[in-house]
Amino acid sequence: MKLRIGDKVRFLNETGEGKVSRIKDKYTVFVEMPDGFEIPYLTSQLVPIHTELIIDHDAENIELSPEAQLTDAVYFIIEPDHEFAGLISDYRIYLFNASSFNLMYSYAIKDGEYFQTLKHGEIGAYQKIMLKQVKISFFKEHSYHKVDCILFKNGFFKAQFPISEILYLAPEILRDSKTIKHEEFEFPVFGFLLKDEFLNTREIEHKLTPEDIQRVKTIKEFKSKATISRSKKEYLKSLEKEVDLHIEELVKNTRNMSNYEMLNIQLERFEKELDEAIEKNMKRIVFIHGVGNGRLRQEILAVLKATPGITYQDASYKDYGYGATQVNIL
Repeated sequence: MKLRIGDKVRFLNETGEGKVSRIKDKYTVFVEMPDGFEIPYLTSQLVPIHTELIIDHDAENIELSPEAQLTDAVYFIIEPDHEFAGLISDYRIYLFNASSFNLMYSYAIKDGEYFQTLKHGEIGAYQKIMLKQVKISFFKEHSYHKVDCILFKNGFFKAQFPISEILYLAPEILRDSKTIKHEEFEFPVFGFLLKDEFLNTREIEHKLTPEDIQRVKTIKEFKSKATISRSKKEYLKSLEKEVDLHIEELVKNTRNMSNYEMLNIQLERFEKELDEAIEKNMKRIVFIHGVGNGRLRQEILAVLKATPGITYQDASYKDYGYGATQVNIL
């Protein structure tokens, strides 16, 4: 039995499984356990967990053949939620990495003229990840599916070309395609090969041409902070506001007004400005309430605690001292 680094294996005479991490000799390999420890095992005491799909287009259903030659491959998989077509309700879309490489992947669908990324991330060797669960109508609305992958290993490896494929998967494609049985999936699946030639790579040597040099000369100096246009600055400024709640800023004359009346005027102005800021999707608003006896601040904080979709904090001491509260609108 031939084993490769990265192969998943089960133990013949004990429970558990692991991954081949090193080859000691032609009879012994090191197996990395789930807890990270490496243990040497005789190859005769290991059973490989086969993960590759073996496709024969002339057969109705293809079972995994234990005698088949192991080959790295990456598949785009669609799994119906039932084996009988008339009982299918949902379809689960997977990226199936049946290779010893790790993948950095992105999955996108065509929406009008552009592609929209639905999921991206990393998937390990001999693993699968569900990208989306959909109805059959999803393939009618979005027939073009784009998969991009960068292949690498956490150690020495032979360089591989990235995967960049666009699949056309209209409902009639699924209707006319044959399903494949595989032990990694509960129901027979539609399997679309993304990559299987892992040995056929070529060296790429790129030399800097005069045209490249000229392009480099035309690149302007990079700056650590992106410049913002005047109109952009003005727009961002329009999303911020300061409101001074000092009573002398709200009424012309406080003569004959009680503290209770003045507090109500201040709170009415506060609630009015807060509601408008939220309605206009502003970025933040600073309420200047002063220090005083703290009653106005307490009332303001009580309202803010009960208001969803915001956060609040003491405003900048440098700009306002202790007498202001900043409200951030999410």
